[in-house]
Amino acid sequence: MAGEDPTKRKHEWMSKLEKEGRLKANPTEDHAIGLRTLQNPTRRKILKMLNGCSLCIEEIGKKLNLSDSQAKFHVDMLENALYIDRIDNSEPTMYQLSPRGEGFLQNVEEVK
Repeated sequence: MAGEDPTKRKHEWMSKLEKEGRLKANPTEDHAIGLRTLQNPTRRKILKMLNGCSLCIEEIGKKLNLSDSQAKFHVDMLENALYIDRIDNSEPTMYQLSPRGEGFLQNVEEVK
C-alpha cells in the first residue's frame, strides 16, 4: 500500500469496514474504545513498530519480550479498535497499520 494516495486508501478502508460491519454506529463508543486501547504503552509501541512494515504476533512478542498470548491480546485490542489490520491470506498472519493507526502516529504520537 506504500505510495498510494492516503485519501483514496482511507476511503477504500472505510468502505471495507462498512461492508464487514466493523464500524461502530455510535461515535462515542468508538472513541471510548480507542481511548481505552491507546492508554496502554505496549499497544502504542506496537503501533510504532508497525510503522512502515508488517509483523506477525510472534515477531511482535519477541521484540517486546511478550509471550505469544500477551502479544495476541494487545494485537486483538488494536485490531478491534481499528488501529491495525490483518493482511489477508498471509501465513503466518501479518498485521499492518490501518489508516487510523497511521493518523494516530502522524497526529498524536511522535514517531522516532
